[in-house]
Amino acid sequence: MTNDKLPMTFFKELEWRGLIHSFSQGVEEHLAKGNVTGYIGFDPTASSLHVGSLLPIMGLVHLQRYGHTPIAIAGGGTGMIGDPSGKTQERKLLTKEDIDANLEGIKKQLAKFLDFDAKDNPATLVNNADWLTKLNMVDFLRDIGKHFSINEMMAKDSVRNRIEKEQGMSFTEFCYSLLQSYDFLELYDRYKCTLQMGGSDQWGNIVSGFDLIRKLRGGDAHGIVFPLITTSSGTKFGKTESGTVWLDAERTSPYKFYQFWFNTDDNDVMKYLKFFTLLGKEQIDLLESSMLTAPEKREAQSTLAQEVTKLVHDENALAQALKATKIFFGGEITDVSDGELVDIFSDVPSVEIPNTQFVGEGISLVELLVHAQVAKSKGDARRAIEQGGIYINNIRTSGVTQKVGMNETVHGKFVVLRKGGKNYFLVKVI
Repeated sequence: MTNDKLPMTFFKELEWRGLIHSFSQGVEEHLAKGNVTGYIGFDPTASSLHVGSLLPIMGLVHLQRYGHTPIAIAGGGTGMIGDPSGKTQERKLLTKEDIDANLEGIKKQLAKFLDFDAKDNPATLVNNADWLTKLNMVDFLRDIGKHFSINEMMAKDSVRNRIEKEQGMSFTEFCYSLLQSYDFLELYDRYKCTLQMGGSDQWGNIVSGFDLIRKLRGGDAHGIVFPLITTSSGTKFGKTESGTVWLDAERTSPYKFYQFWFNTDDNDVMKYLKFFTLLGKEQIDLLESSMLTAPEKREAQSTLAQEVTKLVHDENALAQALKATKIFFGGEITDVSDGELVDIFSDVPSVEIPNTQFVGEGISLVELLVHAQVAKSKGDARRAIEQGGIYINNIRTSGVTQKVGMNETVHGKFVVLRKGGKNYFLVKVI
């Protein structure tokens, strides 16, 4: 997965993209010596990763692009404890069965981004349960625990913030940093891994890991952490009114996934293009110029949405998302499944009408508009029709005497009504 035309080093790539928050002294020189093996851990709290996981995933993608070797840890062991970093209260502990099921989903998603069959630097996916669940407590405390200072552990933000709150922190979570540090040591021994990356809230745990390697093995190991993403509006990245934006198409459809990125604020879009796509500096600079001269075209947002949807899903999913987007903005409603139609119009007003109303000649369009609350009265409905402001399945209608029968439904189950440019209403035929 190397690329001879890459213009810079891995470290410089992360730097110009704004992906570096903190790093260990000497890490750039360490990376310049040759192939470095680096890892990032992923918490199996759900069967799918979400868009907040994309930043660390892209870190591994760039690492492999520059000829280094990426390791993704699916935290089957640490997932049984729960990382307290950035959490205001203790997580609900998952069963082993839940974790195993979640790991399967995460493995499939990571395989879309990393090349596990590369000739020189194939990616590796490991489960830290393979070693953490086999640890002997007395041996672990004697050999590993003695290298950790309680004073230093208490000074970490993730610990101090929780202890200062009423609910405090359990001994289980307090020991999480020891397990993560042990992961780094284990990967150093097994794979000669000398780099750990993660979010900036992981910095303390990463430092503890490469310090442990130095103390026990005399090895040279390093860390790089990415910035935590915040939106310009102050809302949490990856959250929408309908909830978390997942990478699993069953949880968040490609259409909604595309719309999440397309709706990016102008103040965030250039940053996200650097963070979440593989576009080069020249391409991103051109998009920035376009945004400044013709912001109404939303070319930067459109490119961001297309690139990330294609990366996370595939070309076919992107094509479906673009088709759904076109439908929502007045395109012809053809070749769309029931599920896709409901998804496209999930946020518009809807009403259920018995299918008996549509048999024979069908229901009067005027009555349908009133029933679906598109119009306040029959007089209001007639005026809207006569003025050319009413659309059935995105086709303009102008006949006040028109009937709407089964032939006008989509799959015999839906009628999409529109008033004006963007006021949609979904009729569900039951």
